[in-house]
Formats: sequence, structure tokens, C-alpha cells
Amino acid sequence: MTLQSVPTTQPPTEPPRHIPPRGRLLRLPDVEATTGCKKSTIYKLMKEGKFPKCINITRRMAAWSEAAVLQWVQDRINTGAV
Repeated sequence: MTLQSVPTTQPPTEPPRHIPPRGRLLRLPDVEATTGCKKSTIYKLMKEGKFPKCINITRRMAAWSEAAVLQWVQDRINTGAV
């Protein structure tokens, strides 16, 4: 008895797809870690219109859109802006 090799076909390899950021909210410590900025700088930039506005979750709780913060970081990298 002889074994006959069966050709295997593999699906074509697709290039990696861009995965959009999840619709997640970041609290202040995560925003600080992501941007490298401290609370006072983040709020100062927000006041000047140079940083994404926070979203009030409750009366005493604020968060930022992860996508907006990551875009702000990427814009700083792309332009070399300070």
C-alpha cells in the first residue's frame, strides 16, 4: 500500500488590516500615562483647546475618549509639536 500525497491549498495570505481603536474611555491616570503629561498640563491644554475635552460620566467622574487621546499623541509625533 502506498501513500499518495494530497496537495494542500492554503488560503492566500492577506496583509494585516488596520484595527480601529475601541470605543473605550480612559480615566486620568491612564491619560497621564499615555501622554506623559500631568493633570495640570492636561487641564491647561484642554482650556486652551489643544487637548481633547473630557466626558463627564457623573457629576464627580470624568474620562477621555481613548481614540481622541491616541490621535492627539499621534499628531504630536507626526508634527513634532510641543
